[in-house]
Amino acid sequence: MTTPRRVQFVQGQVAWMVTGLCLLVILGALTLELFFVVSLIGFLVVVELTAPFNVTPRWRSRLKWIVAVGLLVFAAVVVRRILEILPPGVVG
Repeated sequence: MTTPRRVQFVQGQVAWMVTGLCLLVILGALTLELFFVVSLIGFLVVVELTAPFNVTPRWRSRLKWIVAVGLLVFAAVVVRRILEILPPGVVG
């Protein structure tokens, strides 16, 4: 059974991702990496804005795993970008 908070969470995330996608397309900066980063930032914001004060539902406790995987992928993207910027022979 879906709760109003869960529906609010999903709607907030979808709205953020659609808005981010539209802005990236308008700016001509749409790449998979950038869309992922924008979506991850939105996900973290939505998680915090919809956090309950008293009781944490079971579905929210599973979000920590999604956050952890998202941060690992983000770290991989950052490392890859740094390695692209560094001149050849610096890391080796």
